[in-house]
Amino acid sequence: MSNTATETLSVVVEREIPYPPEKIWRALTQPHLIEEWLMKNDFKPVVDHRFNLRADWGAVDCQVMAVEPNKTLSYTWAAYGLESVVTWTLTPTGTGTHLRMEQSGFQPDQQQAYKGAKYGWQKFFATLEQVLARID
Repeated sequence: MSNTATETLSVVVEREIPYPPEKIWRALTQPHLIEEWLMKNDFKPVVDHRFNLRADWGAVDCQVMAVEPNKTLSYTWAAYGLESVVTWTLTPTGTGTHLRMEQSGFQPDQQQAYKGAKYGWQKFFATLEQVLARID
């Protein structure tokens, strides 16, 4: 079987979070809150909006692809040759929200970026949960 360019890898992180989707949505879409758990940004939850995420190590070029308030958010994530898509899915549960993040589009030869993302998202999620615990 030939190896095609479509055989990409994804990083998936899923958490059960004891807050309603509306609260988590705010942390995912309000720039001052995004900055607290992810990076400095000029995000707007508007389809086609281009924005940057900025950190000490550099910047990520992004463009919003899909916005369904309190349900799903998707944007491109391009940095250092990586062309990927980050998709957030919020599903209400009896005790809060099932939050799923998938970053797709890692090429098989982008192992360093893939491992970095796996590690990075675990940290981002931990900080996100701290921000959620703090905001009203």
